Amino acid sequence: MAILISAVSLRRKTRFLLTVAAFFLVFIYIFQPSSGRIRSTVHLHKVLRPAQASTDPIFYVNSSINWALRQRVFPIADETLVRLPEGHPEAMPAIQYNFRADADYKAADNKLLRDTRRDAVRDAFQRAWESYRQHAWGYDELLPIKLKGKDGFSGWGATLVDGLDTLWIMGLRNEFDEAVRAVATIDWDAASNYECSLFETNIRYLGGLLSAYEMSGAQPLLDKAAELAHMLLAAFDTASHMPANRFHFDRAWQGQLVPSDHEASAAVGTLSLEFAKLAQLTGDHRFYDAIDRIKVELARVQNTTTIPGLWPTFLDLQNGFTAKGNMYTLGGMADSLYEYLPKMHILLGGRDDAYRSMYIKAADAARQHLLFRPMIPDPDAVGHDILMAGTVLAGGNGKGSASLIPEGQHLTCFAGGMFALGGKLFDRPADVDVGRKLTQGCIWAYNAFPTGLMPETFDLVPCPKASGWMDKMALLSNNKSPPGSSSGDAAPENSTACPWDEAAWRALQVPKDPRCPPGFASVRDSRYLLRPEAVESVFLLYRMTGDRSLQEAAWNMFLSIQRSTTTKHANSAIADVTVTGPPQKLDSMESFWFAETLKYLYLTFTEPDYYSLDDYVFNTEAHPFKIPKPKVPTPATPGTAAGPAGKTVAKTIPANGKTAKSSKSGKAG
Repeated sequence: MAILISAVSLRRKTRFLLTVAAFFLVFIYIFQPSSGRIRSTVHLHKVLRPAQASTDPIFYVNSSINWALRQRVFPIADETLVRLPEGHPEAMPAIQYNFRADADYKAADNKLLRDTRRDAVRDAFQRAWESYRQHAWGYDELLPIKLKGKDGFSGWGATLVDGLDTLWIMGLRNEFDEAVRAVATIDWDAASNYECSLFETNIRYLGGLLSAYEMSGAQPLLDKAAELAHMLLAAFDTASHMPANRFHFDRAWQGQLVPSDHEASAAVGTLSLEFAKLAQLTGDHRFYDAIDRIKVELARVQNTTTIPGLWPTFLDLQNGFTAKGNMYTLGGMADSLYEYLPKMHILLGGRDDAYRSMYIKAADAARQHLLFRPMIPDPDAVGHDILMAGTVLAGGNGKGSASLIPEGQHLTCFAGGMFALGGKLFDRPADVDVGRKLTQGCIWAYNAFPTGLMPETFDLVPCPKASGWMDKMALLSNNKSPPGSSSGDAAPENSTACPWDEAAWRALQVPKDPRCPPGFASVRDSRYLLRPEAVESVFLLYRMTGDRSLQEAAWNMFLSIQRSTTTKHANSAIADVTVTGPPQKLDSMESFWFAETLKYLYLTFTEPDYYSLDDYVFNTEAHPFKIPKPKVPTPATPGTAAGPAGKTVAKTIPANGKTAKSSKSGKAG
């Protein structure tokens, strides 16, 4: 009997100890501050009927956690918040070319050609979007060959949100309504990972929501944007109020994020447009305060770097915001920091001169140190008056000592549009000329390869300084356009290019690669990832100069993309642009295919007043934000809808030419 009692007691003790251990493990799992537990995301797995707009109210789901109620660990007193600039916005200079005065533009055959090409781009979008709907709805992106969903951006539906405003712009109201209803159910606390990128989340999700809201007036989009932004605001809850790009959800909630001592400068400088636009729409100055503090630091260190005027690729936000790196580029890790300088000047209506000042310093330094003319065959041919943006390593011989790496990146192709925009905005015609040459450089690189597509990264042979191109750059550094190169003229003969030297080119090829077209020393990354940067600058330069050859370039790019990337159901990134046969597909179709590449191509062939550059400024993910305008009373005239207090209300004209009414009552279309 004693043995039996002892055995029962032992079993009870064992069960008790196991219960205690299980309870302890559950407690640790739930409550440990940096557990890294992954939230689950629910996706739809059913065949969807054709999209159809509905007049039913939108079912809105609040996120599980209300980040707006979170208490800051490092609070900022309300009276010390930096507020949006006061006063009326300044009238911006005209950015777009005057197409209405161009008889060639108005010709009926040209309009028919534009419309045909516009519709072809829209067809490509619809085909890929329908595949995403049926096979990856709610996922971040579609794997276009396996026809499965993939989450790489927190599982909130990056393609869904990123593509919203393109749906609206292309007049796809049924698909837009369906997408808005799906977006209204996003739970920002249901992520597919334990952390996200502040940078990527900001440009894709927040930018996409704000843009689509401004276009449609669908209130759930602004509400979701505010939910998300309140969460992202926790990235700034640090001792220095500088943001932590690695946004660990649990640590962010507890105020334990720490800025990096090696942060990509683009991640630091590419929050301003979205947070400023949200502040404009909501009146909540906390969002503007967050990004204005970054602006102050960027301006403070700009002239202290080893190449004054430029910021190194990486910044130290952990030790007093320092910029001690020695690598400089307009490419990856730095690009959109520079892009946002003129765009913030526009969005703020010219009421903060810091952005103009920073742009001018950066543009002058970039022209002096980063831009170079490559040695190419037939340098005097039309379209061969080109520049490229390389990478520079600052030397140890004091400020200004730098060594150029004559590389090219697809990511740097945005720079043509940036320089041209800055030139138009700040009356710097030489910048427009530089922007044209940079854009032509990317067009040349596309045309150089058998696929008609540009690789991710490559090396070129720079012209020697003695060839004369540096003399022209010296003129540009003083903001003087060389003779015959005004922004409105046709491309001048390239009198300063270096002559083609095949022996010198072959001697510099490392390794010897027969796939390299003449002028290319190497192709380090031969992929094409459906990227938008080249068509972005082509679109912007076309809208700013009216040069119809840029429309032809955009169309040729579209045809090349379709020829090499089309799959049975959508489009895919490819492994090698140098091949002569069908390229290998990489089974990847990131959300920027919908948000940027196809949008820029589409807008290149629409009427130029449609999303005019004088009315909208585009974020780095191609999400258009409305530009604040000076408040000039305009009397209502017959045929014009008069808004409150007699203000003129402009109607949105979608791509199909019919007037679309924007609902303000929570309906998507």
